[in-house]
Amino acid sequence: MHAIGTQNPSTLHWRRTTSIGRFTVCASDSSNAHSAHTVSSADDKRQNFGELPLGTPTFTAPKAMQKFWTSCRLFLAPPWRKFKKGSVLVIELNGDIPEQKGGRFAPPLSVPQLKEALEKAAYDPRIRGIHLKIGSVSAGWAKLQELRRSLDFFRTCGKFSIATMNRGGEKEYFLCCGCEEIYIPPTANLTLKGFMVAGTFLRGVLEKVGVEPQVKRIGKYKSAGDQLLLRDMSEPQREQLTALLEDIYEGFTTTIAHDRKKTVEEVEAMLNEGIFDMQKYVDGGWITGLRYEDEVMDDLKKRTGGKKDKLRSVTLKKYAKVSPGAFGLRGRKTIAIVRSSGAIVGGDGAAGSSGSVITAGSFIKQLRALAKNKGVEAVVLRVDSPGGDALASDLMWREIRKLAEKKPVVASMGDVAASGGYYMAMGASKIVAEPLTITGSIGVVTGKFNLEELYRRVQYSKVVISKGKYAELNGDTRSFTLEEEDLFDRSAEFAYASFRDKAAESRRMPKEELQKHAQGRVWSGKRALEIGLIDGLGGVERAISIAKQEAGIGQKQKVRLLEVSKAKSSPFGLLSALAIGAAAQVAKGEQVSVQSLAAALLTGQLQKAAFQNGVTPNGATMAVMPDIQVEGVGSSSIAQSLGSESGEPTELITLLSRLL
Repeated sequence: MHAIGTQNPSTLHWRRTTSIGRFTVCASDSSNAHSAHTVSSADDKRQNFGELPLGTPTFTAPKAMQKFWTSCRLFLAPPWRKFKKGSVLVIELNGDIPEQKGGRFAPPLSVPQLKEALEKAAYDPRIRGIHLKIGSVSAGWAKLQELRRSLDFFRTCGKFSIATMNRGGEKEYFLCCGCEEIYIPPTANLTLKGFMVAGTFLRGVLEKVGVEPQVKRIGKYKSAGDQLLLRDMSEPQREQLTALLEDIYEGFTTTIAHDRKKTVEEVEAMLNEGIFDMQKYVDGGWITGLRYEDEVMDDLKKRTGGKKDKLRSVTLKKYAKVSPGAFGLRGRKTIAIVRSSGAIVGGDGAAGSSGSVITAGSFIKQLRALAKNKGVEAVVLRVDSPGGDALASDLMWREIRKLAEKKPVVASMGDVAASGGYYMAMGASKIVAEPLTITGSIGVVTGKFNLEELYRRVQYSKVVISKGKYAELNGDTRSFTLEEEDLFDRSAEFAYASFRDKAAESRRMPKEELQKHAQGRVWSGKRALEIGLIDGLGGVERAISIAKQEAGIGQKQKVRLLEVSKAKSSPFGLLSALAIGAAAQVAKGEQVSVQSLAAALLTGQLQKAAFQNGVTPNGATMAVMPDIQVEGVGSSSIAQSLGSESGEPTELITLLSRLL
């Protein structure tokens, strides 16, 4: 019944060097190109940041012999990998961008496949440029940073890059700015207004249906559990969410200012202007021009040559079949990449309709196979998880440490690597994260639901016969006794101390110092570096570079990247579908009884909220943080409008509250 996890982070100075087109974090705005790789003195106390290679992808124009061998490989390639020279690579980004590659028949729209496609396209003589068609994007800011770095790399090769969209907000625009040119229709819906983060609280709803949450939290910033216990946001929670909001806001404004050759003040003024006339974006230099899709296509036809009535292009799906080896981008030595994405669940996992989960059994099996594989020189562990089952997290942490005794293991954090996700990452010898990764959440929450009043209201009778002082500790038919509550509290304290102490051991930090940074607080990647929870800032490329260093492989030496993981399904798909079905009834004006409403709550939104707040049916110890999303106002409104168009309710809790 314990959950180890919670929320978060401040001032972020981003810059992209003109020579290699990437993000760097500077100690101050006055840092020059040489000092762009330095960090604050607080970082230097914990590690020599300069000793870690940056791993920045740099485009090097191929020499004559390399071009010759590339031509030979492309000529000998099978027909399904061939397309006409002078083509434009068309990449459509819409919806979720998974961290892991999908199955055999899944579309090639994952982070590793997108990054690989952009790397290949930079060197492929058949590719004239790229056309990025952006829809409503569902991804965290760290993932967007990772993709932006690949777009920046592609731009250094000298080929054209065009981004188009019909509607979008801050996230979509952030991606568009990775391209040289941005076009939208005159009647487009580009909404850039700023950022927000919100907290939802279920205490009032629970009381109305007769559910009593009994939750124990440890740590000043331990906000997991707040959703069930409170009616409003606590001050510690407000403090850390405000800091995270400021990090993302500053990161966005400084990045866009650099991209569009503006000042930060000009970007802020644009956000505050509330632009609805698309021509103003053109006049202000925020986009390149207003064009309908057919006009963009006509322009691309001229750039690529060929027939006037047909565009030379290749889709991402077809281009994914082209091997990186055709351009000499891979070497003989192998570095394995293990991608762990989703909630951490106990046992063998649970079936679901969407998303992904991490199970200790399959993960440990992968690591043990890699430990025996003599052909693998090092391992990069990519973690994108808010946590989950604490036992599973601990078992995986142990296995990661055992693997690290045999070969280098470097952790790379995605959008979220908090609580159980951080538990996993701290088993690696080195940890890197994006500046806006959400990490930390070293804290504990434990709880159960007392459903006695709900059962009475719906006339449901449940009789329990037990033997043993604490046999009914996790029972849902009554509140805790004083003795049960004492055991509950002590077990939570024990779980917290275990997590904190292992974090201190893994980070080679005194327990007293780590305690200052624990207490359930979530940090941005930039903040986590300052306090010693990670070793450097960057993405998978930097993790690979550090792994090469640890394995004694030269930085300029090419390596083969072995992607080990495939995406799995989420345990919340079915639960969410049940709750949304009940909410849809309300949206259609159908009558829903209190019994049906309670069932919808307990099987849907409440069940997910319970998982995120440390309440599980079997009383399992959890290492999980609640859902935290800092959204651009424009991106959020676009996503909601698309949801409304599909007929799906966009705010389940609001509908339920109205009914109550």
